[in-house]
Amino acid sequence: MEIILIGDGGHSKVIQDIIIAENKHKIVAVLDEKYLGIHKENGIIYGPFTNLNQLNNQDSRVLIAIGNNQIRKKIVREIKLDENQFISVIHPSAIISPSAKIAPGTVVMPNAVINANAVIHSHCIINTGVIVEHDCTIFNYSHLSPRVTLTGNVTVGEGANIGAATTAIPGVTIGEWSVIGAGATVIRDIPGYQKAVGCPAKVMNAEVQVQPLKGGV
Repeated sequence: MEIILIGDGGHSKVIQDIIIAENKHKIVAVLDEKYLGIHKENGIIYGPFTNLNQLNNQDSRVLIAIGNNQIRKKIVREIKLDENQFISVIHPSAIISPSAKIAPGTVVMPNAVINANAVIHSHCIINTGVIVEHDCTIFNYSHLSPRVTLTGNVTVGEGANIGAATTAIPGVTIGEWSVIGAGATVIRDIPGYQKAVGCPAKVMNAEVQVQPLKGGV
């Protein structure tokens, strides 16, 4: 499968390494607004993502290779592709249960573990060494940073950003677009649009600001 990446920063470099390690797909283009024009290097086209329509075809798939959750959602809305035109990439060292479900657009990085009946929705980042235990649900555009551990039946709302080495105990819900500080221990539900830090994690009096987006879902 030919892959078109949108984004050419540090997160994209990691994704490019994963695609090479998978050895199943070929990167044909890397699109980023830092490029003013199109050029080709080592067989890969580089240019602004406004060129997506002319490069995309029935044999290619798209992946948003940008770490910022809000920007990923913004771009997905702007380019208006069908879900089946996106692709997920999974590092070969990741362990994925046969009963787990991973939707298009999601990236699973090295040494991650996704266990039985876990559901990962679209355009999520499951970073290096993350553990997603049984029956967890991760909604669209969320980011689980390196070494996050979600024990059984944890729900992560859309766009949530969970800091490195955070642990969530069984059954808790982390609300949409919330931010959990690195190293936190989540022992109770965290409301949406809130920041929480510490062991145990406590909500700060600082609402997370999410840029309103126009367009579709």
